Amino acid sequence: MASALRRLAILLALLCLAVGPVFSQAEQPSNSFTFGMGLGIGVETFNEPGPVTYQSLSITPDFAFGKLGVGLTIALDYNFSGSNGAIKIRRADWWPEGSVTLQKVAAIYLPKIAYVRWGLKGDPLFLKLGSFNDATLGDGFIMGDYNNTLYLPVERHFGLQADMDGSLFDFSYVGMESVIGNMAKFDVMGIRMYVRPLVKTSIPILNNMQVGVTAAVDTDPYFNTYPGSQGLTASTIGVFGADVMVPLIYLKDIFSLLAFTDAATIQAKTWGSMVGVGGKVISIFTYGAQLRLMANGFTPTYFGPSYDAMRDQEYQSVQAANSSSLTFGGLVTAGVSLLGDKLIFKIIFDAPFVTEETDPVLKRPHLNGILSLAPAVLPVFSFDFVYDKKGIGTFASLVDPTDASIQGKLNLQSGPAVISFIYIITYDQRQSPDPWTVTSGLQSSIALF
Repeated sequence: MASALRRLAILLALLCLAVGPVFSQAEQPSNSFTFGMGLGIGVETFNEPGPVTYQSLSITPDFAFGKLGVGLTIALDYNFSGSNGAIKIRRADWWPEGSVTLQKVAAIYLPKIAYVRWGLKGDPLFLKLGSFNDATLGDGFIMGDYNNTLYLPVERHFGLQADMDGSLFDFSYVGMESVIGNMAKFDVMGIRMYVRPLVKTSIPILNNMQVGVTAAVDTDPYFNTYPGSQGLTASTIGVFGADVMVPLIYLKDIFSLLAFTDAATIQAKTWGSMVGVGGKVISIFTYGAQLRLMANGFTPTYFGPSYDAMRDQEYQSVQAANSSSLTFGGLVTAGVSLLGDKLIFKIIFDAPFVTEETDPVLKRPHLNGILSLAPAVLPVFSFDFVYDKKGIGTFASLVDPTDASIQGKLNLQSGPAVISFIYIITYDQRQSPDPWTVTSGLQSSIALF
């Protein structure tokens, strides 16, 4: 199963790369060309094992031509070690440990491409390679806002998002969305195929209905997780589902309402289902609500924002699943997007109404919050903040970092110079003796032109 999905994902990626230039004239991209170059200076700490501090020097060329954009991040981490003060270059940035394999080399050099993108999410053809924090398939019940940047700046993954709609070929009956979290390893992968069976009819509402099927897998659930999982082996885990999405109301820039339903199973061990609605109000406010019925061990949005940090825990939860017990619950989401998506605030809160779960993390509410301010909105600073918290038992526990994943980046800008403070904290109760993993760094950069 895993090898077949891997071959399919590679084929789809190559297909999107191939058809991009073919349809470039039909999409009429702008012919404007822009180029920028940045210089970064900072300090970063790595666990190798034990904390080792390096100075960092990087260059970040960036160019765009029409809908095509490319950015690179080439960093040199070094420190002064030894009695004679010799410069030591961090070997892991340039050469793999142990035996040299193509996969290890790709894991080092592919991430030096910060991103390659074509178009935007929702375009008939959308392609993005590199880092991302918003990979979603369909309504997000299986994969929603998946993030492959949890370990930045220490570790960068080079992933892929590729979407194609049949309207690109004047055949709007079909379409697909796909995600690969790390193209050097092909571990987290997902694809959604959908049809619009009534798109050529004049039936109101139903002519835009989508019927989709989704498959998402993790071929190595214990990859890139905490020492408590090292030495253990895990089989590929897959999540499969089917969905229906129907746009009920669409008044451009005023109001939209989308209804959807989804049913999914994780490895045929446990299952879940939901019905929901969502949309926008005056293109600023986003909203959503769901009712969910789930068996024991089922995690809605299994591949979510903090998946890379929690993947071993989620895997073990599925292995211990007992589908005879059920949970009936709900989800609400609300957000604000201002200044052309330059200021974003979003909260997702889900909780059980009635549950037979015994695990405190699973039987209690869960919250995910995002706050982002893009550069140039304010003259001095910008920031990105993500807070994912499970097992909320009391109001006080809402801000307790136990069972949480926290990411923060604060940028201070003065003219072409930017100083960034990065802080990431994750908690795993099974990691002994210290359940906390903290990554922090201080970076400075200068936009040369």
